[in-house]
Order: sequence, then structure tokens, then C-alpha cells
Amino acid sequence: MDIILASGSPRRYDLLKQIGLDFKVITSETDENYDSTLSPADIVMELSLRKAEAVFLNNLPEKDTVVIGSDTIVVHKDKILGKPEDKTDALNMLKELSGDVHHVYTGVTMYYYVNNKIFIESFADCANVYFRKLSDRETKMYVESGEPMDKAGAYGIQSKGAVLVEKIEGDFYTIVGLPVVRVYESLMRNVALSV
Repeated sequence: MDIILASGSPRRYDLLKQIGLDFKVITSETDENYDSTLSPADIVMELSLRKAEAVFLNNLPEKDTVVIGSDTIVVHKDKILGKPEDKTDALNMLKELSGDVHHVYTGVTMYYYVNNKIFIESFADCANVYFRKLSDRETKMYVESGEPMDKAGAYGIQSKGAVLVEKIEGDFYTIVGLPVVRVYESLMRNVALSV
């Protein structure tokens, strides 16, 4: 079976490598606008479906294949925090998250083509993240490191951003961007997989 990761995220790439999967990366430009009346879980599932479907349709498989699409958002007080537009935006996001709890939602779509049949599994997972109270100095130093600039909520828990986090409730890998156990379980249900 071919496994395709429909994401250019180095974090998602590392997570699939970590569990021993052999896969390739193919990305596709997709519209990331969404209906603001949707719940956070529905938003990430919708965006992950768009990504997986776009890659699937642009690379129609000739053998058994699964395309994995994923999307992650950070939600604080019912406000969605995407990737920061610039350093000022990153600073403002981190100040907003400082000393408080926020929620990280990751949606995954597994777009399967198996035995000449197409079927889709989508799910969303949520984890709660508690930030320490951050000083202005450490917030500025973190932003100057450049790490926040391509990450939802302006931090990476798996890297330098780990020191911002006091505790989490839920799946660490959901926060990183791919709940690997749920991905693995879907693969185990639907294909002959050995890792």
C-alpha cells in the first residue's frame, strides 16, 4: 500500500517516520477559508478533508493507497489563533496565551483507495494546554528565535516552546499536529500494516 502525507509539515513528517511508516509527501494548494459558524472540531476536519482530497484527486492511485490530510488550530476563549502574520502578531498571541489554558484541535482525514473502492475516515482530537505566566523578555526572545512564525498559536511544544507549557491534558501528538495512535489504528483497521 502507498501511504501519502498531504502535508509539508516537518513535524507531521517526523511523527510518521517515528512510528516506522514508509510514505511519501505530496502537497497541494487548497482553500483554507472556513465557515466561522462551524465548531473547531468541524473546522479541522473540513480542512483536513480538503487537503487529503486535493492530493488524492491530483494523483489518482493505480494501487491501494491512503492519503493522510491534517490540520491544526489553536483556540483561546473561543477565538481561533492561526499562524502569526509577523513578529508583532506572534508576540500578541503569546501574551494572550500566557498564564492561561487554551485548546489545540487537530483534524485528520484518511482518504483510502483499497480494492478499487474509495472510503474516507475523518476525526478530530483536542488537547488542553496550560501556559506558564510569561515575562515580556522571554516572550520577545522566543519570537526572535523564529520558531513561532509557522505554527498555529505561535509556538511549538516539541521544540523551544516546550518551556512555555506548564502542563497538558490530552494527547501530546495532537498538539504537535498528528495524533499518531489514531492514525495507526485507522491503518490497522483498513490495511495489512506492519511497523
